Amino acid sequence: MPVFRLHPDTLLFPPTRLAEPDGLLAVGGDLSPERLLLAYRQGIFPWYSDEEPILWWSPAPRLILLPENLRISRRLARTIRKQTFQISFDTAFAEVVAHCAGTPRPGQPGTWITAEMQEAYGRLHELGFAHSVEARQGEKLVGGLYGLALGGVFFGESMFSLVADSSKVAFAALVERLKEWDFGLIDCQVATRHLLSLGAHEVEREEFERRLALALAKPTHKKSWQFSN
Repeated sequence: MPVFRLHPDTLLFPPTRLAEPDGLLAVGGDLSPERLLLAYRQGIFPWYSDEEPILWWSPAPRLILLPENLRISRRLARTIRKQTFQISFDTAFAEVVAHCAGTPRPGQPGTWITAEMQEAYGRLHELGFAHSVEARQGEKLVGGLYGLALGGVFFGESMFSLVADSSKVAFAALVERLKEWDFGLIDCQVATRHLLSLGAHEVEREEFERRLALALAKPTHKKSWQFSN
């Protein structure tokens, strides 16, 4: 199937069923808030490196986590009970994104969180759509994650951990908040051992898009999520 080229002046994506087998759907366009929000509402997200044009993806199968299915190991539960980390929301968005971009990952030579991406998601944060969760020890930021919230969906983008279990504790705190707000879906994009261990599972595109539509019908919590434990 062809990969579609987007025009920067036209807010339009091709149907996700036309994506390549690896999930690549389109190339080009821009990272304006309007285009990004349109993309996420259709289950599409950007993922590319500095030397590439903007690439848009709709992978199948899709990794999701239903908030009620979060799996907490006994070791992680002990860490949470001991309050090893202080958890907060939306207090250091840009710093969390920068750490996600700069923290080395096994088997990954560079980062897809380019300066252009950091700026784009920073704009979404200012608009109340993108959020971060921070894990600190004392004054030091040692773990966290960020993503977008639309309706009853949280679209996870990236997480980092400088101290063992810090990102897992941040993720568990996020899921508890999402359960309180009746979120129905966490989009984890593609499978990783880390997320699978927390209860995420893969579904086919049709199932993902069905759940996505149901969750998007809920109101969006478009505001700061500042809160700390």
